[in-house]
Amino acid sequence: MSFENAEKHRFAITTPLYYVNDLPHIGSAYPTIAADAMARFQRLQGKSVLFVTGSDEHGQKIQRTAESLGRSPQEHCDLIVEGFKSLWDKLNIRYDRFIRTTDDRHAAIVEEFFQRVWESGDIYLSQQQGWYCVACEEFKEERELLDDHYCAIHPNKQAEWRDEENYFFRLSNYQQKLEQLYQDQPDFILPATRRNEVLNFVGQGLRDFSISRRNLDWGFPVPVDPKQTLYVWFDALLGYITALLDPDAEPTLDNALSKWWPINIHLIGKDILRFHAVYWPAMLMSAGLSLPDRVFGHGFLVRDGLKIGKSTGNAIDPVPLVDRYGADAVRYYFLKEIEFGRDGVFDETRFVNILNADLANDLGNLLNRTLKMAQKYCGGHVPDISGEEIAADNFLKAVGSELGSKVAQAYDDLAFSSACDAILTSVRMGNKYIDEQAPWALYKQGKQADVEQVLYSVLESVRLAAYLLSPIIPNVSTQIYQQLGYSADFADTRLIDVSTTFQNHQTWGILPAKQILGEPHPVFQKLELPEESS
Repeated sequence: MSFENAEKHRFAITTPLYYVNDLPHIGSAYPTIAADAMARFQRLQGKSVLFVTGSDEHGQKIQRTAESLGRSPQEHCDLIVEGFKSLWDKLNIRYDRFIRTTDDRHAAIVEEFFQRVWESGDIYLSQQQGWYCVACEEFKEERELLDDHYCAIHPNKQAEWRDEENYFFRLSNYQQKLEQLYQDQPDFILPATRRNEVLNFVGQGLRDFSISRRNLDWGFPVPVDPKQTLYVWFDALLGYITALLDPDAEPTLDNALSKWWPINIHLIGKDILRFHAVYWPAMLMSAGLSLPDRVFGHGFLVRDGLKIGKSTGNAIDPVPLVDRYGADAVRYYFLKEIEFGRDGVFDETRFVNILNADLANDLGNLLNRTLKMAQKYCGGHVPDISGEEIAADNFLKAVGSELGSKVAQAYDDLAFSSACDAILTSVRMGNKYIDEQAPWALYKQGKQADVEQVLYSVLESVRLAAYLLSPIIPNVSTQIYQQLGYSADFADTRLIDVSTTFQNHQTWGILPAKQILGEPHPVFQKLELPEESS
């Protein structure tokens, strides 16, 4: 395989490296579910995939939080990281690498990268004055703050005045290069609303930003001045590179960048867009490294008009949500009901109604009733007919023949809600088709060939829907495939990664004739809202 072909065959995606000042809430789970779905989809396309997530563990906010709880910063980070890993496991998130910025190997990468930027002349010592939000770990301009210098992102946190000597990165040197990047690669920042925000910010003129702090013990010392500590964002962004190291590789930049760089997609929240779409590419340019392909800034989950988060006191704990409703239900709701890139609201009543309508009633019921008819009319086998024998003007075949490519494009665009809408539309068409064709009446009339054509068309449409939904609801899709007679486990990405078994399943009409079907049983139990305590 040529280098160019190998590049096309690989896919690397990252979530943010989550700041571990507290246990994860639903806002952290949201982009991780999306990244997992994207990674699963790319594996189904036969690509070699690296899915990176991890933790950002340095900085003043971590140090203060740990101290307030009577822990050392490292003890605190170790405890919270386990909470993240436990939640990812509960949500069926199958990451390939979990990078911690307290890793010794990361320290080596940060030092080498700093040295490159230092040698390029883009780091200098200067005085810094301004309002600093500890929650954001960022200096804020007056126009970015609310009254009395409260942070717009953390409206219950007041910025602190700082006046200290720090090391700075010459971001201003990269004004024209960044503007040229955004012009040459309009898809570098997505969606378009986020791109416009960055263009507006950069257009106002870029200021150099400090990359070190004084009087802070929790972090890496500046290589040229150990009295200063590297700014948490300079350190954290490099975690994306450290994560690319093979486990037994020496921690050097060359080794880290040798296989998986550049990253195809950085998935991030819109509140950290500037760091990823402005600071990060400028830092990479300074170090002489190539840039990631895309930075996608998703929207906020909001509640009571505010971004969901621990600092605003409106966080939703995803653990009881998953315990009550299951991982597939949570994954489906947040990717189907909220357009990825826009802000979205979580409402538990709507959650239950959507899941019951789409997965229990439309998809689950269609499979169950059709399997029962196949048991009765076809001896528990797939009808003895092939997809090629179904007439081209068959309603479900016509829809299904275009569905795979349509949904694949939606996944590529991170338009998960559009993918789900297209798939569920085809499922509802299947329910309408079987009602109109009435195979039970055709059977009574002795029209066995017509019965088999109807049942095959519906079973194959359900199979295709399950396959295309498997990156989002792997457990439900696995149950559907197994009831259709396949030995399949979409939940285990290792089986998909090393096998080409499912690569042709994006096409309508591949369900094997006379395949033995499994016993029909509900693939998704109807959900109920918890009873309110009296």
